[in-house]
Amino acid sequence: MTNTGDNYFDSEEFHKLLDIYETSINAGEPVFMDADELVDIADYYQYTGEKDKAEAAISLALSLAPGSTTPLTYRIHEALFQQNNPKKAWELLEQMIDKDQLDYVCDRAEILICEGNVEEADKYLHENYLTLSAEDQQDFMIEAATIFIEWGQPEKAMQWATRAISDDSSLKDSIEYKELMARTLLGLGKYKDSQRILNELINKDPFSKKYWNALASAQFMNEDYSEAVQSSEYAIALDPEDPEGLIAKANGLLRLGNYEEALKYFQHYLELVPNDEFAMLHTGTCLMTMMRLEEAIDILKKAQALTTKESPYFWDIYQELAFAYAENKEPDKALEVLDQAEAMEYDLVQILLVKGHIFLTAEKLDEAKEAFGKAIRMSDSRKQTLLRVIVSFLENRYMKGAYTFLQKFLTHYEEEEEGRNTEGYAYMALCCYELKKHEEFLNYLQKACEVNPQECRIAVGNMFPEDVKPENYYQYIKDKLDREH
Repeated sequence: MTNTGDNYFDSEEFHKLLDIYETSINAGEPVFMDADELVDIADYYQYTGEKDKAEAAISLALSLAPGSTTPLTYRIHEALFQQNNPKKAWELLEQMIDKDQLDYVCDRAEILICEGNVEEADKYLHENYLTLSAEDQQDFMIEAATIFIEWGQPEKAMQWATRAISDDSSLKDSIEYKELMARTLLGLGKYKDSQRILNELINKDPFSKKYWNALASAQFMNEDYSEAVQSSEYAIALDPEDPEGLIAKANGLLRLGNYEEALKYFQHYLELVPNDEFAMLHTGTCLMTMMRLEEAIDILKKAQALTTKESPYFWDIYQELAFAYAENKEPDKALEVLDQAEAMEYDLVQILLVKGHIFLTAEKLDEAKEAFGKAIRMSDSRKQTLLRVIVSFLENRYMKGAYTFLQKFLTHYEEEEEGRNTEGYAYMALCCYELKKHEEFLNYLQKACEVNPQECRIAVGNMFPEDVKPENYYQYIKDKLDREH
């Protein structure tokens, strides 16, 4: 039995339940369990990636208890989270016999949120909350907050969680509430606050890989990549086959530029979770960076075959595959990939920007200018599009052209935004460094550090040690020059 990190799934109680179920199934005997127990087993199999076994358990639950709330809730979550099919979810909801249960209320709210009706869902939950006893209201508020955090609505989650604690201040010390707040604060971008709560939870239960993985996530979002890797290592030490720990470590190593080690963890993860688009995409990125281009193309083609336009990784996969072909001196195949994305009616501006970049890589300057020109004329975000074009010229070593373009860009946007522009200075610093314009390099770097450290990390981060923060790049260079003189 897999060590999941979930208290119930790892409990002796659940061990016994699962043993009884598997013994009956393996012997071909009838399973004498109620629907709720079978749903727990299906949840366990889903959690551990055994989808066929999960399907068998939930199908059995529904055959034994058609119209039962718990297995239908399982199916509704499948329809919403895996299939993005709220219409199917509504049909399943109508099959529930007992429409007074909390699960029915929560399922209905989740379908509304999935359809984009967040305020309607909030109002519906509040109406049902008012009908409950004081004791039941407490649990309901936590459940409502959990629903909203699951659906990426941390502001609503915080409102419900705050309401719950105002009714019962002792709640703030409970494990359940701390877990909820850690997730909510993470969703609100308050990463340090989330880390503080997670460290409190870890102090109480240092053998919870769930908490270590959550801490790694908060650290990663706060760009504390070394710490994120370290936290993920604790999760992996507790369970060497933990997919969440493996992918967390892979992501941290990737951000630290340790592509060879990152690749090992992405590949190990894919052994456990085959066909994960995110992991396949970043495996391709690692291989490309290591110049193992044929291997990169192979994995990215597999990802392309799996992805759909609805996937959050659709464009990243197509773009990375096009770049891989271009880097492999196959610009025609790169352009063919982009034509496929265009045929699927993806954002034409993004496609033209990548086409322009590939033309530059192939030293087809006129074709590049034509593609970039179309992209700029069509763009609703002209400033960002212009900056993307400039970066393409920089990456393809057209330094003098990029320098001239950046001068015009900075002059125009400094005037238009009355000196409040924050973009382009780090790229100009890079350009000046490459052109050996040392005084200008220092001036632009100082400005970039002041107004846009994130752009500094992207543009010139590889010039500095990992432990130097982007806002300190200029001071680091200045101190180094002072020591040398």
